[in-house]
Amino acid sequence: MSVESSTVTTKSIRTALGIGGLLALILGILILVWPGKTAMVVAAMIAVYAIITGIAYVVISFRAKSKGGFARVGHFLLGLLFLVAGIFAFVNLGATTVWLAAMLGIMVGIMWIVEGVVALSTLSDAPSKVVTAIFAVLSIIAGLMLVFSPYYIVALWWMLGISFVVLGILQIFRALRFGRSR
Repeated sequence: MSVESSTVTTKSIRTALGIGGLLALILGILILVWPGKTAMVVAAMIAVYAIITGIAYVVISFRAKSKGGFARVGHFLLGLLFLVAGIFAFVNLGATTVWLAAMLGIMVGIMWIVEGVVALSTLSDAPSKVVTAIFAVLSIIAGLMLVFSPYYIVALWWMLGISFVVLGILQIFRALRFGRSR
């Protein structure tokens, strides 16, 4: 790999880490400042996505004249399923928000556990071993807490916000240090 290619790769990785950290920090702040509204906005966005996707699948089912009957019926039924789910989510936005928070918490918890384990596996090559180790351990602990406490929705949501802020800041720091010589 050439020096120029290596520099471009390092900058790309640094940028991706920085953007990921910044997004996590912003999301964490939004969750902490407006927990209910943030969760409800996310639930509403998913409901809108489901409705738009449902309409698209229904339209595809009627316009796909060259497709076989099963493909057209499948698209129609899938579109109908998306539409019903989206409408149901809007009609029951409060319940959808609570369910979404629990599922999101479990999903993020699993991702953080994996991210922590991967960070530990790169510890020997990390420019800042201490920050990487702290990030890894906190990521694993935060992930385990989210996975094993999905029924404490309010605490889960706050924990998610705090974790996003802390891990976002650490990820930004890692991005700033990535690719620097030791």
